[in-house]
Formats: sequence, structure tokens, C-alpha cells
Amino acid sequence: MSVFVLKFNEIDREDIGLVGGKGANLGEMTRAGFPVPNGFCVTAQAYREMVKFNGFDSKIREMLDGVEVKDSDKLQRAADRIMKMVSKADIPDEMAESIIRHYRSLSSKTKNPLVAVRSSATAEDLPEASFAGQQSTFLDIKGEAAVIQAVRDAWASLFTARAIFYRETNGFDHFQVALAVPVQLMVASEVSGNMFTINPVNNDKRIIVIEAIWGLGEMIVQGTYTPDHYEVRRDDMTIYAREINEQKKELTRKNGVNKEYPLPKWKVGRQKLEDDLIVKLAEIGEKLHSHYRFPQDIEWAMEGGKLYVVQTRPITTMEAVERQSEMSLKEESSLRLLVKGDAASPGVAWGRPVVLKSAKEISKIKEGDVLVAEMTTPDFVPAMKRAVAIVTNSGGQTSHAAIVSRELGVPAVVGSKDGTKVLKKEKLITVNGTTGEVFAGKPKEQDLKYTKRDIGAGLVETATKVYVNLGEPELASSVAQKNVDGVGLLRAEFMMAQIGKHPKKMLRDGKRKEYVRSLAVGLAQFASSFGSRPVVYRASDFKTNEYQNLIGGKDFERPEPNPMLGYRGALRYITDEQVFEMELEAIKMVRDKLGYKNLWLMIPFVHEPNELLKVKRIVAANGLSRSSSFKLWMMVEIPSNVILLEEFAKAGIDGISIGSNDLTMLTLGVDRDNEDVAGAYDERNPAVLWMLETAIKKAVKLGLTASLCGQAASQYPDLVEKLVRWGITSVSVSPDAVERTREIVAQAEKRVIGGK
Repeated sequence: MSVFVLKFNEIDREDIGLVGGKGANLGEMTRAGFPVPNGFCVTAQAYREMVKFNGFDSKIREMLDGVEVKDSDKLQRAADRIMKMVSKADIPDEMAESIIRHYRSLSSKTKNPLVAVRSSATAEDLPEASFAGQQSTFLDIKGEAAVIQAVRDAWASLFTARAIFYRETNGFDHFQVALAVPVQLMVASEVSGNMFTINPVNNDKRIIVIEAIWGLGEMIVQGTYTPDHYEVRRDDMTIYAREINEQKKELTRKNGVNKEYPLPKWKVGRQKLEDDLIVKLAEIGEKLHSHYRFPQDIEWAMEGGKLYVVQTRPITTMEAVERQSEMSLKEESSLRLLVKGDAASPGVAWGRPVVLKSAKEISKIKEGDVLVAEMTTPDFVPAMKRAVAIVTNSGGQTSHAAIVSRELGVPAVVGSKDGTKVLKKEKLITVNGTTGEVFAGKPKEQDLKYTKRDIGAGLVETATKVYVNLGEPELASSVAQKNVDGVGLLRAEFMMAQIGKHPKKMLRDGKRKEYVRSLAVGLAQFASSFGSRPVVYRASDFKTNEYQNLIGGKDFERPEPNPMLGYRGALRYITDEQVFEMELEAIKMVRDKLGYKNLWLMIPFVHEPNELLKVKRIVAANGLSRSSSFKLWMMVEIPSNVILLEEFAKAGIDGISIGSNDLTMLTLGVDRDNEDVAGAYDERNPAVLWMLETAIKKAVKLGLTASLCGQAASQYPDLVEKLVRWGITSVSVSPDAVERTREIVAQAEKRVIGGK
């Protein structure tokens, strides 16, 4: 007896042959209690019955006979003829009546609910045979006749040009593959997106990746919008990283039509999903991962604050990602950077860039070219198979371009913003899909390194935290993807230089709010990118000669004989509170109004404890008080900081950060920037080592965290081992030294624990 229609709660994962991978997973999740919208599945048996009833078998064979799938034009013409025929198919009465009966029973509120009609091929969504966006989905279908027609159109989509191409190139017989059609209640998505229960770009099993956009989720797969990107640690469900991207339009239903509408201004740059919902969604992902005992690629939607899972399938790109891990670019390569986007598919490749305006131009791509486009759709797949690398202007790690690139084993960069404009001028480019960078020209052999990563081994772990030194907001999101525990030194000076004008000139010109807002925007970029990881902002430490270089600087700064030992750091804050208060207001805005509680404060160049007390009073008067989420650190860069550390601790601080560069200069009396005496500068000098050891051991005894920022931690493994033995809690290094330093720290910790 043929079964034409089954409710989701009548299906489980063993029914792939009957309802396809998508249908089987919807049934499995429903029966397991996951939040799946109510629905039913028109089975593969129904499809086969329809083909037999209409005599389509021989007709389809005839239409495909002799078609060369690499000839895009001929393939498209054959596909159009088949689809037109199937979309007008006669449906047996018994089958049509069963579909209508199940449709009417979906909702107790209305006989004609809005539904999504999806496609689920019996060879689709299997670990060895998956491809993004092969068959069609129809949204907001309403009424019995419309549902029946949408089922026909879903069947017809089994014969799109891309689906025919895929089956031919992957060895699937067109007539052994059938199509089931899941029909489920529409979620009027306020926010929607995708989730991976491991990082799909590098197979890191410790991270859950979530991407989100406003409105319906079709645009995230198409890559039309670049989504928000959130990363959550699987072990403790803390938000590890986030990147907020502007979205100016959303696909939503109004007046009975799905259409793109402009977003109100307040939503354009806003985080799409609140933190508590990010964590709740990650928890659902973790449960699905555990239920299936395999990493999952999940589609989700939110309506009225409630999260729904509308699809899950195994992640199919893990082996391809592993194969791509052998060749990479050295960080110090000689290549010139052209554009930067998001890493979507790892590996390095180079070739002639070819910009495609639409899928109609895919014949332009030849073997060995780099495909560059605004975004890709499933119609681009034949060209994607010929390309050595892919670059798109928009899209995220869950866009069509990203998923298919990983499936093909092709390096890809998505979200490059203006890649189509910049790259069309180049004759040869290199795409680094591991870092999201695109360079001019071809790498030389010395630019490349060959390593076989231990995929699945996860991140190198150390008890000593490895932080990063940063100043440029535009680097925050990419550096946050590294194996780094936070920002140990966020320099104010770069952001102030970008503003370009002396802060006192801004005050004099009545532009206080503008200055505060500019600082806050930069700080928010760091805080949002690093999620729950701390971002330690070092208040401004411009010297007078550096302030003089800003517009208006000469009006407010007097020349000094030795700026390094002059009017800087804490002394400035006490003498001229107004400028310092603008920084504090920016911090408060980011923490209180924007909700990024991971932003802390560090005070540099404090001469003596009473100076610190005065600075603290200003901080408190501006509404910032030490708490579990707001730590106050002090830079240790003057010998008096080490000698009087007990007194500084009594003034009230949570931690210290040793500025090894200044502390070495001031301990040895050597200017490292003066080539005549620079040879005497050495962080391993016994006097400097005494300072480091004393500061760290005192901090441990006083219950303070102790960090070290500077080049020493990445340059001298023997020094790192000493720091670990003395009890250092963190080191903070430049972005290019993060991985190297983590390895050095890990080895040092092993030797210390082993007593060697």
C-alpha cells in the first residue's frame, strides 16, 4: 500500500528513503521534543506515483538524452522544459485529497494557514551527498489550491539545471532519486539564521557558530545580507565572539506578499539576537548535536521571542576542510593586501579574477580562474566547480558561497564588501580563505608554509591567559577569531589619531558629544567582537609631542625636553579632568547603553599611590565603580610601581599589567629607540628580571591578577618559563604572535608542572 502523506510525528530518522533527509530530520526532531513548527510530509512514494500516473519517466529520459551538462545553455533549456511539464502534472485524486486533509489539520485557528513548502530529495542531506540549495522552497503559501501547486513546483525543482548538473557529476541516477515535500506552518521570522555545532571553517569542535539576519532566512543562504556572527563555547555556553553587521533591508511578508522592505534606522546596526537568546539557541544546537551524535548544520527562526528549528542536517564539509589545511600563507608574506572579508573556506589559491554580474555569465569562468561576485546562488555551481577560489561582496559563513566552497574544497572569502570593484582591476590575485584576505599577485615559495593541522584536536589550552594588544577597531573582528582570551591592552591612541583633532580643540569647538561618540563606536567594535572575553582599555597615553601632531595640538601642548618622562598618563587625568572624562563617558556608554560589560579600564604611568587615588575618584564620580564585571588595572612601567605595589594595592585595583618596554628603559636608563644606546636595552637583564619577579610575586600575594604586555613574551621562551614559575596570570602580545606565544606558554607550563 502506498503512503502518500505522513505527519511529522509519524516520521523518524530511519525514514530517509520515504521522506528524504530533510523530512526525516523534521520528524525525528518533532518526536524528540525540539521546537519544530507543525507539519506533514508528502512522501517520495507520492512523487513516484505522480511520475507513473503522468508517464513522465520516458519523456524526461528523452529530454535529457544527449545533453552535455557542461554546456550551460543546453542544460538550462532541457531543465526548463522538464520543469514546465512537471509543474503542470495531474495529481491522482486520492493523493490530492490526502494533502488537502493534512493541510486543513495543521492549525486549530484557521483552515488556510500560511505554510512553507520545502523539498527533500531521498539522496539529499546525507553526509556523503549534500549540496546547498539544490531544490526549491516556497514560503507563505496559503490555501488548498496554492499548496497543491507548490507541491508540483517542488517536484519540478528536482530538475533544475543545478540539480541535474549535481547528480550527473556525483554519479546519481536521475530516476533513482525521488523528492518528498515537507509542508510546515510558517514562522513569521523576526530574526532567522543558521547554526553550526562546530566551527565549519576550521572544524573546531569547541565552538558553536550562529549567524543571524532580520526577517526571513532565505537571504542568509543566498548571501544577499552579511549576517551577524556569534561564537559560543560549547563547554560553558559563554559567548566567545560576536560581529555585528549592518542590514538595511529585510525580507518579510506585508499585505500578503514577501518583499524586501527598508529597516527602520534603529535596527540597521543593531545586534539581531539578544545575548540570552544566543545562549538559548546554542543550547538547542548542543542538544541536537548530542541527539544525532554528529555535528549539525541547523536552520532556525524566531517569532515573538520564541525560537524554532526548521531544519537540521549533518555538516558535510569536515573532510574537505581537513584536506584544505595543508598549505597557508605566512603572516609576514610579501603580498599586498587588496580586500579583507570573512574566512569562509580554508586554503590558499591564486588565479585570474573574473567578476560575474549574474549567473548568466558563468561561462566566463575558465579552469583556474577566481570567481568574484556580489554573491552566489545555486545557479553559480557549474562555475564554482571550475574556479580555484571564490570571493563575494556579501554573505557570511553560512551563505551559499561559503557552504558550497567548503563542499568543493575551494578557498573562499565572503563579505568582502567591495571585492567586485577592487579585484576587477587586477590580473592575478591570491585568496587566503583561512584568514579572509585577498592579495595582489601570486605568492613566492617563501611566502607559503605547509603544515598538516591536527583537525579536531581543538585549541591549544593554557592556564596562563594569552591576550592580544590592539588599537585598530577594524582589526577587532578578525583578531577575535584567533585562539586568544581577550584584549590585554587596547590602546586609545590609534582611535584618537583617527579622530584627528586634539580633544581640547573638540571641546573648544563644542564637539564634545561627537568626540565621545567616535570613541564609543571604536570601543564597541572591540567589545562586541570579543564577546564575553575581557577588553582592557588603557586610557590615553599620548605624550606631548604626539598630541602636538593632532589638529589644534600646538595650541594646547608645550614643547618638552623629554616627553617620555613628561606630562603623560595619570598626571594628565588629574590636571585636566575634562579630556579624561570624555573617555570615561565613552566607556560608560558602551557598557551601560550598548550592554558590553566586558570592557574594563587600565590606568597608565602612575607615579605614586596618591596619584592613583585621585584618578579613582574621577572614575567613580563619572559613574564607574569596580565590580565583578568592571575591573580596574594599573600599568606597572615605573620602578616605583614595583617598589610601592603594596601601597598601590591599598588604593584599590584588581590587577596589574607590566609594560615591559617602558619598565626596561626606566630600570636601565636606556632609550631603546636611540640607536647609540639601544644595545644596552635587554628585558633579560638581571635588574629587569628582578623587577618582573618582584612585581609578579607581590601581585600574587596581594590577590591581584598579573599580566605582561610587550614583545618579550613572544620573543624569549626562557623568559616565559620564568614568568609562569613566578605566577603570571596572563601575557598580552601583538596579533601576529598569538599562536606562537600560546605554544611557548603551553610548553613552559608543561615544564613547570613537570618540575623541569
